[in-house]
Amino acid sequence: MSDLLFSANAVLPIIIMVFLGWTLKKIKLVNDNFLTVGNRLTFKVLLPILLFNNVYAIQSFSAINWTFVLYGVAGVVAIFLLATASVMLFTKNNAQRGVLIQAAFRSNYAIIGIPLATQLFGSQGAASASVLSAFSIPTFNILAVIILSVFNGGKKEVDKKTEFKKIVSGILKNPLIIGVVSGLACLGLRSLFTAADISFRLSHLEFLSVALDYIGSAATPVALLVLGGQFEFSAISRLKKPIIFGTVMRTVIVPLLALGLALLIMPNLGGDCFAAYIALFGTPVAVSSAIMAREMNCDGDLAGQLVVWTTIVSSFTLFVTIVIFRSIGIF
Repeated sequence: MSDLLFSANAVLPIIIMVFLGWTLKKIKLVNDNFLTVGNRLTFKVLLPILLFNNVYAIQSFSAINWTFVLYGVAGVVAIFLLATASVMLFTKNNAQRGVLIQAAFRSNYAIIGIPLATQLFGSQGAASASVLSAFSIPTFNILAVIILSVFNGGKKEVDKKTEFKKIVSGILKNPLIIGVVSGLACLGLRSLFTAADISFRLSHLEFLSVALDYIGSAATPVALLVLGGQFEFSAISRLKKPIIFGTVMRTVIVPLLALGLALLIMPNLGGDCFAAYIALFGTPVAVSSAIMAREMNCDGDLAGQLVVWTTIVSSFTLFVTIVIFRSIGIF
């Protein structure tokens, strides 16, 4: 019973917040403009500062488990390759191929993953998840650029070279990446201060550190409310098969393979690391994946539906996953 209660306490707060966002939209307490502005605020200000805070909370670079980081990044790349082979066999529709492959490797790590890791293992889980984000978020974006460029929907002619440069530039300016890199830079600066026996820390500027904490603490509730408000449950019969295929890949096959292998080869890894892996491999498709798919002439309808359905199904698969990990003593 305690395992079930622990799992429910980890997953239900996220589900409730998402459902609340959907309800507020349905009763017209929030509108599309609010959701658009809220989405922009979340990605450009709130989440980057949350990531910065979590990374800066790490004691030092020496505290980073590089084996843990390497497995996470290698796992994302391996899923990308396996999904590419599987999707090539599943459909000949290029507009859908890129979307399905992206759905397999690109999780909703920033909005759902990091809060989930925090619920599972407290500040240590948040710190490990944030460190992993420094490497996984750039990997997500780079692989998405590659696969969506290769499997362009063919709706119009585009200059691949120009498009690629434009998106790479966007990756380098990605607020989430900037937040993580800034945190790592300040962490490095703090290490230099320690080596030079300089006592100054960011926390000494109490007005600034408290303000950053206030802003960062708003990231998760706002992000989840906006995510719920953006849900569209339109039934599109032509997409039934790819929706099922993509949802099963993202919520069942990927976590089963990635988390199962991690348990097999690294059974003594800390609970904070496994919390980050569940966040990385077990959460639904990233909301931003649908936006990028539309911009790159892929099947935006399919991408949007995969965000909805993987979020719904993952609420159950995450619960089961956490129960299992709890029962074997990881959490």
